[in-house]
Amino acid sequence: MITQEKIDSFIAKIPPSPKALRETIVALNAGELPKAARAAEQDRALSSYLKHLVNKPIYGFTREVEEISQIFGILGVARSQQAVYSYMLTLLSPDKWQLFKLNKNTFHDLQAELAVSWNKILKHLNINDKEIESAISLLPASIIVSEALFNEKIQDITLLRTTHDIDLNTILKRLCNMDLFDICERIAQKWEMDDKIAKIIQSASGIKPSEDEQINTLGKWMHLLLFFTLSKPQYIEAGLNDFIDFQIDFVADIYEEFATVMEIA
Repeated sequence: MITQEKIDSFIAKIPPSPKALRETIVALNAGELPKAARAAEQDRALSSYLKHLVNKPIYGFTREVEEISQIFGILGVARSQQAVYSYMLTLLSPDKWQLFKLNKNTFHDLQAELAVSWNKILKHLNINDKEIESAISLLPASIIVSEALFNEKIQDITLLRTTHDIDLNTILKRLCNMDLFDICERIAQKWEMDDKIAKIIQSASGIKPSEDEQINTLGKWMHLLLFFTLSKPQYIEAGLNDFIDFQIDFVADIYEEFATVMEIA
């Protein structure tokens, strides 16, 4: 069994730590985009990441965007904050993944796909809330923590996966008495997010619904998005689809609407 203290030690490693990054986050929290851009420009790694991220084809910009002020202006406060959270994860991301067949590029692609699709969903639902927009960053964060936890018991994990038909979330629960969504909740607490974010995340598991109708609705959309994204060939190959046990009854009432929003044929 991996102890709660061990889990917290991994989560505690999640940044921010550099001065420019802290100043960027404080400015974004205050809604001050020009100040946030000036702070971000002082961190070369952060600036490079933001330029690389927003110029991915999935963002749909026809011209390359170079200026940080322009990037923040285009994204707005909520999506800029989301992008900075994504950058924070790259500081913790392993140089070499052991259990999951990921690398820097595929992990960045996962972050971008989830972010763009989640923003599309929130726009469809007429929800403008920067913390709810940033909530999708918690899944990639929890995957990094899970990778670290699994590597503590890599031989046991490999044996279990080759001899039993058992999903990764069940293995994670047995190892540390927390599943992927519990880890997301712990990270939300680390980032001092509103309590509603933890409730949305838990609802997104599909097996821990909320009594709050709006939170439960967001949980359904997030559950479908996670299953839809992690079921893509590159993430199946990486082994990530084993995390999500699709709960069709939980999302049946919005499935067709989701397919329309995501333009699924």
